[in-house]
Amino acid sequence: MEYTKPLAQLIDQFQKLPGIGPKSAQRMAFFMLKMPLSEVEKFATTLVEAKKQIKYCHICFNMSSQDPCEICSSHKRTKDTICVVAETKDLTAIEKTHEFKGMYHVLQGLISPIDGITPEDLRIKELLQRVADDEVKEVIFAINPSVEGDATTLYLSKLLKPFGVKLTRIAFGLPMGSELEYVDELTLARAMEGRREI
Repeated sequence: MEYTKPLAQLIDQFQKLPGIGPKSAQRMAFFMLKMPLSEVEKFATTLVEAKKQIKYCHICFNMSSQDPCEICSSHKRTKDTICVVAETKDLTAIEKTHEFKGMYHVLQGLISPIDGITPEDLRIKELLQRVADDEVKEVIFAINPSVEGDATTLYLSKLLKPFGVKLTRIAFGLPMGSELEYVDELTLARAMEGRREI
């Protein structure tokens, strides 16, 4: 069935979002059209305002409406530890734990030759500059354990070794409440590698 042009265009726009296929895009489009006009206008205004106001921090490249961002401008954070993450969403996940009190560096992606993403496309030069300039004692890699994540971590660790800072990677392993018999081999292998003394 052919949709009327404005509806077809709306569906096409939703399909541009990551992880949204044709059926999800249709559901979202129909949902939006059932909303009151005032709610749709509020949604659209919020989206446009977020796009206008949110920028990248010039220090850590976190998304923020201020520069430097709230974390980089905080006096409560320790400056001697930098946690390297791929995206702002990863930083947010770590912040929710309330465990890390250091600084961050957001790479804005991972090295992925298949997707055409090279080291030059990431915020690697800026990380090296921060480690060279600041009193950094430890760099923590909080990067997903994937082919791209492992390649990026290895690449960065080789570049950072000469600075003489401690290089660590967050542990990966079993989620709380899981049963060993149902855990995949890679996760179990990572858990064994990341074991620690008790």
